[in-house]
Amino acid sequence: MHPDDAATARRLLSDHIDGRTPVFECELRMRTKAGPYGWVLSRGKVVTRDAEGIPVRIVGTHIDIGRRKHAEQQLEHLALHDALTGLPNRVLFRDRLGREMDNVERRGHIFAVLACDLDRFKAINDSLGHPTGDSLLRQVAERLTANVHEGDTVARLGGDEFAIVLRGLDQPQNASAAAQQVIEALKRPFDLDGRSVSVGVSIGIAVGPQDGGDPDQLLKNADIALGRAKAAGRGTFRFCEPAMDAAIAERNVLELDMREAVRLGEFELHYQPIIDLATDTASGFEALMRWHHPVRGIVSPADFIPLAEETGLVVPLGTWALQEACREAAAWPGDLRVAVNVSAVQFAEPGLEHCVISALAASGLPPNRLELEITESVLIGDVESVTACLHRLRAFGVRIALDDFGTGYSSLSYLRRFPFDKIKIDRSFIREIADADTAAIVRAIVGLGERLGASITAEGIEDEAQLTRVRREGCTEAQGYLLSEPLPAADAYKFAFAKKNVAAA
Repeated sequence: MHPDDAATARRLLSDHIDGRTPVFECELRMRTKAGPYGWVLSRGKVVTRDAEGIPVRIVGTHIDIGRRKHAEQQLEHLALHDALTGLPNRVLFRDRLGREMDNVERRGHIFAVLACDLDRFKAINDSLGHPTGDSLLRQVAERLTANVHEGDTVARLGGDEFAIVLRGLDQPQNASAAAQQVIEALKRPFDLDGRSVSVGVSIGIAVGPQDGGDPDQLLKNADIALGRAKAAGRGTFRFCEPAMDAAIAERNVLELDMREAVRLGEFELHYQPIIDLATDTASGFEALMRWHHPVRGIVSPADFIPLAEETGLVVPLGTWALQEACREAAAWPGDLRVAVNVSAVQFAEPGLEHCVISALAASGLPPNRLELEITESVLIGDVESVTACLHRLRAFGVRIALDDFGTGYSSLSYLRRFPFDKIKIDRSFIREIADADTAAIVRAIVGLGERLGASITAEGIEDEAQLTRVRREGCTEAQGYLLSEPLPAADAYKFAFAKKNVAAA
């Protein structure tokens, strides 16, 4: 009998002899005539006892279960290992990480989790084919295993993601040396069917137990640190830094919440009036997005708009905003316009013109009552394509406004080249308009607008002095909290009618 099975066999046999179980049954390893151990199912039963109840005869069998055990071991191995590389998979890695955390409490040493992501793997996989990519992953697994100590764990978590547990470290700097060794090892070219291919690796490091109280938290923090390593230029490593990584984690949560918000319709539009300074009536409204989060409450556009642009969510959000703004504006009186912001990301995607025309057709809003506001960042991309798109939209009747003028990349050549109906002066100039130099800039922009046939809107009006000054400098429209905060759709509708009625009186 195999020594590791002896204690279990004795316990089960004792249970049967003492009458606690009706039969003895145990799977154990027995040495065969050929020498090695083989698995058997041992079954037996006491059939005769003496007058004092002591067993005097037991009848039983030994059944060879070697094939079944081999199949079970294969299934267990497949369940816990990556089929391509033979490395532990995420399930086994997490189990070993949990055991290491338990060991730390008993022994007092530290350990590290390295989250590794191959650089340029996707390009290689796409260009050379999946079989070549698989060969590369197998070679990477071999190099990783060769560059850690015995007892450390190297796992493939999926795709080109690998993870390592470094055990028994004296200090975090030991993890630095190990990470750099891995980076250097993977810098060396790989031979893929006679073709020399170079990849790199970026690594995020979380030190246990200080960077996480459980395996999932440690992996998450190592992954966040990996994101910073990749952002730093790849081919490097970064440690988990709680303050910095907390902000990144919050950003990731916000992104997930935003995707869910798009699906659940948690966004709505508010409308800030744009006032015609000649008549003191509303000439239109700017549609501004608002997010009502079920837990966070109102999320500031300053927090979610940049994230939406970075993740591409601004495209579905922008499409919804166009449709909703046109639908609501169609119910407004007279010729009131609605201004909708369009980002550079939306211009980079195909189908913007179709989106605009579809929104107008579905709502019945006349094209000349829709104004698209673009920032100067739109003008530094594919200039020819953007110019053609703007000219086609303008020919269709849609108005084009240049928003936040003076804060970006504009030049006189841009203004002459693009078909702007309106120039909106950024609030940073209006805030300092009491300064003579700033006032001169505003005056120059107004003059430029007159020569180009564009109206001028002063943004960010917050007090009477600013309003008086922009009138004096010749601005044609004004917008800001002094005049009105952004209003829900129903209140904007009331505001529009009230202003029209006052003007008529």
